Amino acid sequence: MGEICFESVRLCRCTVKERGWENQGNFSGVTFELQKRLAEDKGFRLMLGFIIRPPHQLLSLLLCPGLRLPRLSVLCAQPRPRAMAISSSSCELPLVAVCQVTSTPDKQQNFKTCAELVREAARLGSCLAFLPEAFDFIARDPAETLRLSEPLDGNLLGEYTQLARECGLWLSLGGFHERGQDWEQTQKIYNCHVLLNSKGSVVATYRKTHLCDVEIPGQGPMRESNSTLPGPSLESPVSTPAGKVGLAICYDMRFPELSLALAQAGAEILTYPSAFGSVTGPAHWEVLLRARAIETQCYVVAAAQCGRHHEKRSSYGQSMVVDPWGTVVARCSEGQGLCLARIDLNYLRQLRQHLPVFQHRRPDLYGNLGHPRS
Repeated sequence: MGEICFESVRLCRCTVKERGWENQGNFSGVTFELQKRLAEDKGFRLMLGFIIRPPHQLLSLLLCPGLRLPRLSVLCAQPRPRAMAISSSSCELPLVAVCQVTSTPDKQQNFKTCAELVREAARLGSCLAFLPEAFDFIARDPAETLRLSEPLDGNLLGEYTQLARECGLWLSLGGFHERGQDWEQTQKIYNCHVLLNSKGSVVATYRKTHLCDVEIPGQGPMRESNSTLPGPSLESPVSTPAGKVGLAICYDMRFPELSLALAQAGAEILTYPSAFGSVTGPAHWEVLLRARAIETQCYVVAAAQCGRHHEKRSSYGQSMVVDPWGTVVARCSEGQGLCLARIDLNYLRQLRQHLPVFQHRRPDLYGNLGHPRS
């Protein structure tokens, strides 16, 4: 069963008052509204979380269509500095959706799953939906990867451009197996992050620059370079309805030089669509994402693959959104689904003003930090 996780950074006073939720212990209004909204959904559960003042209290409300009573749990997040806790009404903040899927070698079934989540994100009011790395497929071996790959003007991207137009929202397609212009010569592909606007036009492409060639005990070897070429350059941050988005992919998050370069180029949101493994995921996933958010003072959006793709591979999941203070403000639980968060750029600007780390940098001391160790 799929799961939709809605976690809002704040619940604004106007919404509380209008809907009669002044008493935090009384969620009858929430229950009624969500049950009505979910009446037509097929087999989805909805996890709804609000951060209600004070900002360190996060109430997670799980509503299932077949349950009579909701399950209520409390998750404590790190408090923001009090002076910066509330900067905008959440009614006015852009909403983004982060989709979590379990891709297989079946491209059409993968598209069907992604399309359902994107349509749900649009119904819930999102302006931008993020899909994970390998949203198109995860093959069993390099030969199958090459066989299933397509050019950017192929049929599959055509379906996603139509989906963006149909839903009227931007799409971050986090890692498309792209046959580039050099396909005939190289017989290798690119891991390409494609950004579509609400009219279905391709506004940016970033080809993964750091390929994952690693051997992790207990997780099995990964040799991305067997089928994939590294991208030649970074992509400048792109203005979207949610803010300026800097594009990266999965293994890129281990290289802070890339995130700092994107932040210096104007990024307000960094996105790391991923397919982390079962060993590195629990150890490094959240730590790396929160570190990238704190050091760049950006929002970090990470759509992830989850579960077992086939007999040879599985992924960790835990898609999330991290704010510039390093707080996880939205997270998917197990299984396919989505989570939502609001992007507060006024808060981001206040934080950068109060903690001006970019003004304090000393590139004269460590400007060559990205060079290999001698």
